[in-house]
Amino acid sequence: MRRLSVVIVSGLSGSGKSQALAVLEDLGYFCVDNLPPLFLPQMVRIFSDRKDVSQIAVCIDVRARGFLEDVPPALQSLRDEGYEVRVLFLDCADDALLRRFSETRRPHPLAVDGDVKQGISAERTTMSSLRDMADMLLDTTHFHVHELRQELVERFSLSAPLEPKMRVRVVSFGFKYGPPTNADMVFDVRFLPNPFFVDELRSRTGLDPAVRNFLLKDRSSEGFLKRAVSLLSYLIPRYEREGRSYLTIAVGCTGGQHRSVTIAEEICRRLREKRPVQATHRDILREPAPTGSTARTNARRNHDRHRRMRSRTAR
Repeated sequence: MRRLSVVIVSGLSGSGKSQALAVLEDLGYFCVDNLPPLFLPQMVRIFSDRKDVSQIAVCIDVRARGFLEDVPPALQSLRDEGYEVRVLFLDCADDALLRRFSETRRPHPLAVDGDVKQGISAERTTMSSLRDMADMLLDTTHFHVHELRQELVERFSLSAPLEPKMRVRVVSFGFKYGPPTNADMVFDVRFLPNPFFVDELRSRTGLDPAVRNFLLKDRSSEGFLKRAVSLLSYLIPRYEREGRSYLTIAVGCTGGQHRSVTIAEEICRRLREKRPVQATHRDILREPAPTGSTARTNARRNHDRHRRMRSRTAR
């Protein structure tokens, strides 16, 4: 009997489960929405006899209500029989969920008298045990539809469904927008010289050769890169031996458009000498900060204040 690969898609209402299931279907998965967990082992066994289905994606969420308690024994039963079962849980911040429900005007499944905020809170409590079981936790707070699709295609593409090596991704971001919630480790590169204070570089990004040259000629950049790449070269094989499928390394600067982008790209370039690594730039397309004289004055004032504070601390 063939052993199918099974993906359980779950998460909070409004986090993108429907889009996730649609993406997996486009990738060749046989998809089932809102299947009662009790029937999961039986369905997988039935499809084991079919040659035209190799991977299955099943959405199980709060709509199962009291049947959610059947999820752990169903998954354990399949794993005991040798099936590869992974649980993908989509999470999202409350304010983003509230905004999405407001925009779509769809009712929340647990909202009492239309109180969406109360429904979200109740759903978090109900889904907490399934969230704890997740092999992959994906926060979609800052994702639009296309970013979610890209993320899922990278993780579940059938071109290499049984890829043995752990997939490594380096994400640049801006601390002013918050660090990625799914990052396994975070590097802060705000100590590097900031291209924002150079007039001809302010409107460019860390992908521009001029910004790259400005940053990489600095001794601090090279010193950091050597140490960071050495640390990652040591850690990545050890994470991989622990059986991890994905590793997300976040590199942050203030706005996520200059320093973090260049450094993330350079880390990827050096790591690629030994393994595939992908770079993603979360905040590079955000609206740039104002470039008028007031913005420059405020930025320089803050910069000088931080320097004075560091100087006092040194004394």
